[in-house]
Amino acid sequence: MNLTNFNTNEEFFVDMQRCIGCKACEMACAECETNGQQTLISVNYVDRASTIQTTVQVCMHCEDPVCANVCPADAISQDEFGVVHTANTERCIGCSNCVMACPFGVPKKVEEYDLMMKCTMCYDRTSVGKKPMCATVCPSGALFYGTREQIEEMRPNSTPVNNFIFGQEKVKTKVNIMMPKGSTELRIY
Repeated sequence: MNLTNFNTNEEFFVDMQRCIGCKACEMACAECETNGQQTLISVNYVDRASTIQTTVQVCMHCEDPVCANVCPADAISQDEFGVVHTANTERCIGCSNCVMACPFGVPKKVEEYDLMMKCTMCYDRTSVGKKPMCATVCPSGALFYGTREQIEEMRPNSTPVNNFIFGQEKVKTKVNIMMPKGSTELRIY
């Protein structure tokens, strides 16, 4: 694949507060030829009984991906750009270790194929200078693919976050979650 157009300055940003639950991202993802018409992104309700608030779930593309680390068949790979790829169909044994290990709950075992599948940040598109399908169709701007400077100009009251803590584990990701400015500062009382 020609990687001369891959822009390492562009990042993926998710702003949960802007998600309107339209599911355009799911439809665009399912149309991607490399997914076998499976959607690899999910729109979920936060608490359907009391709110219409939705969130969008994409692969966070961890710097040290636990899904790849627990794969006994070495089917999940990460490339030099930090993109964590869907399991290699010739190697995946369908054990679901990756599904159970992911702190973000992203990989899904597609029973029809007996294979783990997950968002690859539309690598077939981003590697040739295009934006991920989901980010191109999101009407509310909940999904954005561009530079940090662009998102900071667009959302001056938000801060991109890509460091997370799960118990004792620190996880750094390629994907950023937009948080209200000041909400992530450590407060000691």
